[in-house]
Amino acid sequence: MYTTFTQVKEALSKGVSVVDIVNAYLSKIEEEKALNAFLEVFAASALEKAKDVDEKLKNNTAGKLAGMVIGLKDNIVYKNHAVSASSKILEGFESIYSATVVERLLAEDAILIGRLNCDEFAMGSSNENSAFNPVHNPIDTSYVPGGSSGGSAAAVAANLCTVSLGSDTGGSIRQPASFTGTIGYKPTYGRISRFGLIAYASSFDQIGPFANDIRDIALVTEVMSGADDFDSTASTQKVEHLTPLNFTGKKTFAVIREALHSEGLDPEVKDCFTEITQKLVAAGHEINEVSFPYLNEMVPTYYVLTTAEASSNLARFDGVHYGYQSKNAQGVEETYKKSRSEGFGNEVKRRIMAGTFVLSNEFYDSYYSKAQKVRRVIQNKTNAILNEADFILLPTTPSTAFKLNDVKDPIQMYLQDIFTVQANLAGNPAISLPLGKHSNGLPFGIQLMGNPFQEKALLEASDYLLNNL
Repeated sequence: MYTTFTQVKEALSKGVSVVDIVNAYLSKIEEEKALNAFLEVFAASALEKAKDVDEKLKNNTAGKLAGMVIGLKDNIVYKNHAVSASSKILEGFESIYSATVVERLLAEDAILIGRLNCDEFAMGSSNENSAFNPVHNPIDTSYVPGGSSGGSAAAVAANLCTVSLGSDTGGSIRQPASFTGTIGYKPTYGRISRFGLIAYASSFDQIGPFANDIRDIALVTEVMSGADDFDSTASTQKVEHLTPLNFTGKKTFAVIREALHSEGLDPEVKDCFTEITQKLVAAGHEINEVSFPYLNEMVPTYYVLTTAEASSNLARFDGVHYGYQSKNAQGVEETYKKSRSEGFGNEVKRRIMAGTFVLSNEFYDSYYSKAQKVRRVIQNKTNAILNEADFILLPTTPSTAFKLNDVKDPIQMYLQDIFTVQANLAGNPAISLPLGKHSNGLPFGIQLMGNPFQEKALLEASDYLLNNL
């Protein structure tokens, strides 16, 4: 099976057609359907696109992603294809336009093979909140793959596509990458257009890729990046060429003391992390242990702000405009109430209610306004650390994946994000690299965070870590 784009290109050079490659992936998806990674497979449109790409290859007019098979998280829209954000409230909805990232990938002749299961409206850390049943971790199906982009992580880990796209609001790409032994990348906020991404929290959400090869991450990120007239938050900063990756020189890595000594950190994750820092020092790099005194404030700040934004963003899903409408409702008010009560899952309702509470007149200054100020403090401190160091090195997650139905307390689930939310609060790029293996047989990731819009430097350092440790 093709696990990287390099393998796909080798097959193409030996006479294998793109149609053959797509069919191989379709067979593999069918074999692994018990994982529940895909909510829908776009077999017809994928094969049609594959035939078109085969013709382009014959004529030497194919794009740089010719033959790459990509899965989409089920909150990224694709024209004339269904999208549901893994929610009953959008069941049966078909998009009338494509996300900017989809347009850019198709323009370079990528093949989009299906939509991938996720936590409902990207709210969750285990992929157990999907309205269409949980995703299973391909390494051990009794474990979760992480969330919210669990289907995207599982699809790459199980070789059901070459690359997949997820969205990362507080760790929803990096945490499942850690749990499945894949590479998961959250670019700088604004580097990639969010147009066509069903919003959870607009000032946090960022689309990014999963892959088994850092070069595939770099290539896909480069194709998707850049300004977009349809998204005013997309940066107009020039997009640099991210490939090839050439790491040079000696670097300084900041290690956050409070994270390393966090009481919830698994001892084996800590030992692996320490070993990596020792190897970096031995190779001539510098490790600076720094204090970041806001570790315990980050998750509460994140949830105050994201639930507030979710409360606003999800107001449009009301049973009137589109999607699920309660059959038991009579009259306008009851239609709104029953459609939303029946259409949304428990976690989504919990976050909408929390967000509505923190935005209320009575509590706005106490919660929302204060959280915005704390966010600025976190961003300033993060930037101050990165003024003295090239990168911040962190564990991605406190532990390996947990078993399905093991974490029942919402607060415990929220704390899964303790090491990942910093990059979203500050807007920095961050990546999870599969550098750890626990004695329980499960993988875990080590996270690297860089300066805003320094994507190439971060990916080059990631390539170095993957190949030299």
